[in-house]
Amino acid sequence: MAPKIKDVAKQAGVSVTTVSRVLNGEKYVKDDLKARVKRAIDELGYAPSHIARSLVRKKTNLIGVIVPDLTSSFYSTILSSIEETASLNDYNLLVCNIIEDTDKEFKYLNVFNEMRVDGIIIMHEKLNDEIRAFLNKLDIPIIFSSVRPSDQTFLSVIIDDYAAAFDATHYLIELGHQRIGFIGGDMRDVTSGQNRYIGYRGALSERNIPIVDEYIRFGDYKIQSGYNLMKEILACGTHPTAIFAVSDDMAVGAMNCVHDHQLKVPDDISIIGFDGSQLTELVRPQLSSMEQPIQDMGKVTVETLLDLISGDAETPKEDIILKHKLVVRNSCGPYREDK
Repeated sequence: MAPKIKDVAKQAGVSVTTVSRVLNGEKYVKDDLKARVKRAIDELGYAPSHIARSLVRKKTNLIGVIVPDLTSSFYSTILSSIEETASLNDYNLLVCNIIEDTDKEFKYLNVFNEMRVDGIIIMHEKLNDEIRAFLNKLDIPIIFSSVRPSDQTFLSVIIDDYAAAFDATHYLIELGHQRIGFIGGDMRDVTSGQNRYIGYRGALSERNIPIVDEYIRFGDYKIQSGYNLMKEILACGTHPTAIFAVSDDMAVGAMNCVHDHQLKVPDDISIIGFDGSQLTELVRPQLSSMEQPIQDMGKVTVETLLDLISGDAETPKEDIILKHKLVVRNSCGPYREDK
């Protein structure tokens, strides 16, 4: 049978309370007693029960994370930053990949509650009424990362998606492009769907550039979606000279489609993405992108959540909005008359 805490106490010649204090890292235990307890633990091969310790300390050092789709280069990158920051603070993650399934999301939120996680990070904004009611009842700190549901009171760590989309489109306009297409996301998403689309339209309207419906398509942020939507746009006849895609994945899909149609990026069609994921430097030509500070977003999300968990009075009361940045690589070029 696996040794128990009372076996460690007997082996070390101390009380169970002393062993418990050593395991919990309490300061007020004499050094010689600590050494005896640690030696007994090693000799017996004792492994303390995480659940038992959590019940005593009323703290699990667990953070639950809801991710919409781990196959996305954006979410895999931000999750890596979240894990690194959590680990540096002695927290572990329970990561749940819901693949845009709200039934799964509700199930996993219940699991988080049952596991007594110390906090929850959500990177998904399509919440149904059942989920909204459940979140509002939970006595667990919650923070949204990279998204902001329209009618929630929880903190979010985000960028200004409208401004970032406006700036991406404006960059293409400054290169001389007038026929600018748009490959958008799910319009049920306020953050990455609606706000980025409105930003695109706003930049065109400001310069009195016509908005051509045939150049506008909506997808699911994935590479294959970008490919398929670009194929539809190219079938319209006179194709746009530039494309703004609201995710790097869809931008890469669009680039592949342009190549398969014997056209060149950026000579025939300039393409700019959104996110600034690692994918931008892996493709050829390298992809220009409106960059979200993904690493900082993950780090700030965890640090803010830990402040909420600790009850830090200095925790921000409003959303934390990080700066976006245009990163110019090789996928965009100036408008040419012969296009």
